[in-house]
Order: sequence, then structure tokens, then C-alpha cells
Amino acid sequence: MSTGVIDYGAGNLRSVCNTLDSLGAAHRLVRNPADLEGVTALIFPGVGAFGDCTRQLAAQGLVATLREWIGADKPFLGICIGFQVLFESSEESPAAEGLAAFPGRVVRFPAEPGLKVPHMGWNHLELADPSDPAWAGLGAAPYFYFVHSYFPQPDDADLVAATSHHGVRFAAAIRRGRLLATQFHPEKSQAAGARLIANFLGGL
Repeated sequence: MSTGVIDYGAGNLRSVCNTLDSLGAAHRLVRNPADLEGVTALIFPGVGAFGDCTRQLAAQGLVATLREWIGADKPFLGICIGFQVLFESSEESPAAEGLAAFPGRVVRFPAEPGLKVPHMGWNHLELADPSDPAWAGLGAAPYFYFVHSYFPQPDDADLVAATSHHGVRFAAAIRRGRLLATQFHPEKSQAAGARLIANFLGGL
């Protein structure tokens, strides 16, 4: 397996690539469709704003390519903004169009007294199906590292593979076929995150 790591100019590439190196996984950066030659799995790491990300993907000619990849059910791991752009739109950038791989929108945490936004730090997951191979070896309520002010609201509740809670309960991960996408950062989640990425690379 050769893993492509999408580079749209603002992703957390070093941590993801370091994790792949620690797992002995061959990988390369993907900046345009031609870079996908020979790639069998894609990781879309995320840092940055929804609108900036989608505009850069369009500038690099990657929007149609990513839609085709996901539509063909090829292995795909989306992280943070790489999770959010799978949906149609975001309150963060109302004029921007997402990849629309799934119906739904990205919303901001509510402005409530005492609720810190962004949600930053370790939080546990409630798994929809603990027997899912994505969670193998992680226990019933694994902890992962989050940094975000927005989160997706999928129209299809069956997509949601895990939830977490920060003022409100939110979708922390989705699963469909060979696609896994997470609001948390596995590349910053130490042993648990490395195990999740290994599970993804092992085939879901």
C-alpha cells in the first residue's frame, strides 16, 4: 500500500507523516491529480478554515479527483478540516462549497456561558459500534485529541461512527465503506492515534 497525504498548503503534514514513518508505511505528498499515480490510500489531514481549504483544493485541481476517489470507495481518512469538507457547507465560510460527498453542514459550537471555544484537548468517544475494525485495540471509550470550533452535522445519522461531548453532543467520526473521517487528530493522539491509523492502513 502506498499512502497519499493531501497537501493543500495548510495541513498538519509533519505529524501525519511522522506517524506513517513510525508505522513503516510508504507515503508521498499529493498536491495535484498526477501525484495520485500508484497511491492506494489517501489521508486528508486538516488545519485551517473551511473556505480557504476548499478554494485551495479547487486551485490545485483536486475537487473532482477527491469526489471520484470517495465515490469509488477507495480508502480515505479525513482528519479535522479533512472531515468537515466532506459535507456541503459550513457556517465558518457560508459562501464556500464543500466536496458534498455527504449531505449535511458544518456548524459552530453554541455560544454558551462557560463553554470554551475552540474545544481543545483530550476527550473520549462514544462508539456506535465498538466491534468496527476502525476501533480495534482501542477499548470501549478511547481518548483522542481535539482542536476545533466547528463540527459537521450529517443528515444521515447512520454515518456517525462515534460521538463526543463538549457542551453539546457532536459527531466525532463517520464511517462509510472504506472511508473514515474524524474531527479529532489521531496524529496528535499518541498511541491511540497511531493505532487508529494502523487500523485504517490495515483495511477497513
